[in-house]
Amino acid sequence: MIELRTPAEIEQMRPAGRFVADVLARTATAARVGTNLLELDRIAHDLIRSAGAVSSYLDYHPSFGASPFGKVICTSVNDAVLHGLPHDYRLQDGDLLTLDFAAAVDGWVADSAISFVVGNARDEDLRLIDTTRRALTAGIVAALPGNRVGDISAAIAAVAHAEGYSINTQFGGHGVGRTMHGDPHVPNDGRAGRGFPLRPGLVIAIEPWFLETTDEIYTDRDGWTLRSADGSRGAHSEHTIAITDGDPIVLTAREG
Repeated sequence: MIELRTPAEIEQMRPAGRFVADVLARTATAARVGTNLLELDRIAHDLIRSAGAVSSYLDYHPSFGASPFGKVICTSVNDAVLHGLPHDYRLQDGDLLTLDFAAAVDGWVADSAISFVVGNARDEDLRLIDTTRRALTAGIVAALPGNRVGDISAAIAAVAHAEGYSINTQFGGHGVGRTMHGDPHVPNDGRAGRGFPLRPGLVIAIEPWFLETTDEIYTDRDGWTLRSADGSRGAHSEHTIAITDGDPIVLTAREG
């Protein structure tokens, strides 16, 4: 069911957005060559505890997950692009890391993701990351009342296709509110003018993710991590936004 939030409820969601943005910034700062992925999860866990927040991942067990996730942040490295389950791995120079984090504050959820390179970066990785960021911006710009979900999807796809990337639509954006995943689904490719109409009060996560040379993925043996079928690298950018009478509100905006 698609739910619309009142202006007062959207204001109540701001603390969750600020918290998620802050946790991503802090864990990204801690992600250096030699940092263990389990340490990043511990940092996020400590921040959740100290803020009195609630993890959206810890006991999360959807149909596509082999078991409850069991961690509080997704850490996807190189050919892993989504749902990366933190494990005993130390980051190496040049690793492309995606951090995806969702949590609830006072019963409201926010969801966001960032990709970056640890240490020295390849030009190909920087281009891929930049494309996801620009696609996210394009999707947000299209998130206006009177438009439809397809307008967001088409805006994202236009950026990706201009750079020669193909698009997987199995996983994409989604409604956000009292739970992490709700309706409507917001695919990263679609036709403008189609889909659910965007109305003030709709809160969604927009999340372009692309792989360097494929749009095919498979699930790792851990039952969660999604990897590219050909071993190429992936990047992912995500914000939770609220549709208003004017420009959208980016609830998970990060300072700087």
